[in-house]
Amino acid sequence: MKILSIQSSVAYGHVGNSAAAFPLQRLGHEVWPVVTVHFSNHTGYGAWRGPLLAPADVAEVIAGIGDRGVLGTADAVLSGYQGDPAMGAVILDAVDKVKAANPDAVYCCDPVMGDAGRGMFVRPGIPEYLRDTVVPRADIITPNHFELDFLAGRATNSLPELLDAVDVVRETGPRHVLVTSVLHGDVPVGSLEVVAVSDEGAWAVTTPLLPISPNGGGDVTAALYLAHLWTTGSPATALERTIASVFAVLEATLAAGTREIQLIAAQDAIAAPPARFAARRLR
Repeated sequence: MKILSIQSSVAYGHVGNSAAAFPLQRLGHEVWPVVTVHFSNHTGYGAWRGPLLAPADVAEVIAGIGDRGVLGTADAVLSGYQGDPAMGAVILDAVDKVKAANPDAVYCCDPVMGDAGRGMFVRPGIPEYLRDTVVPRADIITPNHFELDFLAGRATNSLPELLDAVDVVRETGPRHVLVTSVLHGDVPVGSLEVVAVSDEGAWAVTTPLLPISPNGGGDVTAALYLAHLWTTGSPATALERTIASVFAVLEATLAAGTREIQLIAAQDAIAAPPARFAARRLR
């Protein structure tokens, strides 16, 4: 698989492309990382250095890839945090170019905007831009539970409510929806769920809730789900493999006592996801 991944980059640690590229490469896929920022470290530290690239500069990089005549060989475009509508327009233009050259290519969007307990942490207007302009253009989206509720315009407190919200969002465009960090009334205490929905049905995986919430986990999840969905064609299998790998990364991170996800230490579980969590069919 060849993936044009347009995301942030950090020198120290793993978020954005610095979280997505290695797992994809470890699975044997070709990644073309286009960076939107290049920071010393992720912003969760409260201080960082490095440049925020102008949308025109990012567009130039993508145009240069196009000059090589290879955009049509890309199987997917992957994007994460979009801090500015102008950058979002560059990403959507790249999606258009790739799909024009390869109609079978897909766009996977992680609509980063907020989280439960934190609320929205992006600039005003970005959530609405993602909901109204970006998400309808995507084939695959990977929101967390909080973001799904915003996209659907409703609060969900049960599994049926969550599935109804997913259906509302799918009607706007994306056929595949992976909802992470799902907590509802039926989830056992000390656990959380991840739910995958497509035209073929809906599935859930339940895992222990680890006492850790590092940056970059969502970036890894989106990348792995895209890869496994593309290679297997099965949302249930992609869900099982993605969560097995991500859980192993989080376990290694917790054991290491670090705030940076342990992608390198857990790479064997990325390359060969253990058969650890079984997906149960919801419908």
